[in-house]
Amino acid sequence: MLEDLFVKANTHIDYFFEHLDIQKAEKVLDICRTCKGMLFFTGVGKSGYVAQKIAATITSTGTRALFLSPTDALHGDIGIVNTDDVFLIFSKSGDTDELLNLIPCLRNKEAKIIGIISNPKSRLAKVCDLFIELPLQKELCPFDLVPTTSTTIQMIFGDVLTVGLMKHKKFSKDEYGINHPAGTIGKRVNVKVMDLMLTGSAIPVCHPENKLVDILVDLSNKKCGCVVVVDEQFALKGIFTDGDLRRALQKNGVQVLETPIWQIMTKTPRMISPHVLALEAMRQMEADQTHPITVLPVVDDHHKVVGLIKMHDIVQSGI
Repeated sequence: MLEDLFVKANTHIDYFFEHLDIQKAEKVLDICRTCKGMLFFTGVGKSGYVAQKIAATITSTGTRALFLSPTDALHGDIGIVNTDDVFLIFSKSGDTDELLNLIPCLRNKEAKIIGIISNPKSRLAKVCDLFIELPLQKELCPFDLVPTTSTTIQMIFGDVLTVGLMKHKKFSKDEYGINHPAGTIGKRVNVKVMDLMLTGSAIPVCHPENKLVDILVDLSNKKCGCVVVVDEQFALKGIFTDGDLRRALQKNGVQVLETPIWQIMTKTPRMISPHVLALEAMRQMEADQTHPITVLPVVDDHHKVVGLIKMHDIVQSGI
């Protein structure tokens, strides 16, 4: 049963894409991007929920937008609207009384009115400054009543409009992070390596001439799974890991404990800057699935070690 429904849903969405007037869609984008005031979104019922979502998404991506309930608007909230604003009305039928009652009030405010409608012959289509038809073949509902396909295509249109505005504004990832300071999204675009890395005495370090036996305490006690090898100026020279220890013991036995670290360390370890995102550090650690790593030395512009970042700490941060 579900397979048939998915096929029908796909057919209905294809119909929308095949019949959408792209030139009119471009006009809607052009009006929105040149708006000097606020973009207001409204709708009733399920269309209202879609309008709320689109308004919230557009706001979070750098464009001033707000959802305004048609009922609340008619009871005073329309006072926030002015002549520089654009009012986008989502409606399947285009004949909803609450929305039609808004039109004279919006005319008095001299706001631009755009109808986003699936019925081009509706009353709303006739009274808007501009309307775009969202072509609707049929609702997925077997009675062709429950808003299903109609709200899906409204959402698609709103999301495409959002991304169009983002591209026009050249909205950056950094700006997105500023607007999303909390949660996983915020952490992924805000938290940098310097925020999570170990520093100072917490970093297990040694010098190239140190013998393996001399570094075992730091390798064990600091629980980083590695020792960072540096010279007298703290420049990175290599790294020695738990895995290197196991391989060295398997190959040479206990006599390897007297071997200088420079002979058995990894001389060209991966490293990272403290200024990049912690998410990028995670990606670098996971880049080679055949040889994943769990730590990265953090170096400054002069190749000096300033920290050590662990996969465990990135994961614990919630990224």
